[in-house]
Amino acid sequence: MSAAGADPDAMKRADVWKGAGLVANYLTSVRGGIPFGADQIEIALRVAGAWQATPSRVLDLGCGDGIVGAAARRIWPDAELTLLDFSPSMLEAARKRFGDDPTIRLIEADFGQPSWLGALGDGASFDVILSAYAIHHQEDDRKRALYAELFGLLTPGGVFLNIEHVASATPAIAAINDVLFVDTIERHQRSLSSTDSRDEIAQRYYFRPDKAANRLAPVELQLTWLREIGFVDVDCFFKVMELAVFGGRRPG
Repeated sequence: MSAAGADPDAMKRADVWKGAGLVANYLTSVRGGIPFGADQIEIALRVAGAWQATPSRVLDLGCGDGIVGAAARRIWPDAELTLLDFSPSMLEAARKRFGDDPTIRLIEADFGQPSWLGALGDGASFDVILSAYAIHHQEDDRKRALYAELFGLLTPGGVFLNIEHVASATPAIAAINDVLFVDTIERHQRSLSSTDSRDEIAQRYYFRPDKAANRLAPVELQLTWLREIGFVDVDCFFKVMELAVFGGRRPG
């Protein structure tokens, strides 16, 4: 997860993701209950791999514990992998996942600030940029600016895919989405031998401390931004209510 944009209140909201307790709960009790979570990663990598069969450099932006980067590493074992997040707790989890692999860079930086580019080093470029459930913490103007920054980091023909939490079209659809999430989180927690009631699980979902950090935008709007920036082959490759995989590539 990564921080919100330049607005101080937004930054404070997103700082909840720096907390070790929230991170640990998310990684152990929540993430496995995200509906179609594995499918979203598979689709993003399938699209990226169709356009970049043998990338040299891959960026996992807002990497969390590196789950997406690890999936990319299985497909592209020879690529240099960079993982970037603003949360020390998430990066520590990523460090445990990857150990001392010299082909992996872990960077602590906040892509909610334009200065984050400096953390990558001069002349940084990537053939594939992946992000999962991170950019939705930004205000819309910062989202769009970040997409332009990512476009600038891509090599010709480079691919950007975003696995993301997006806005529902209506409150009625948002309500269906919420029930879906509670159902799948409950199923996941039952697999972990949780004895909490469904009501307790639902209460934690509806009143989760990180909810205030969300700044959701419709997927259609974000596709428009990508096209305006110059991405081609822009599409939403997967969508179930508030879950989407979308992106495009820089012209070759």
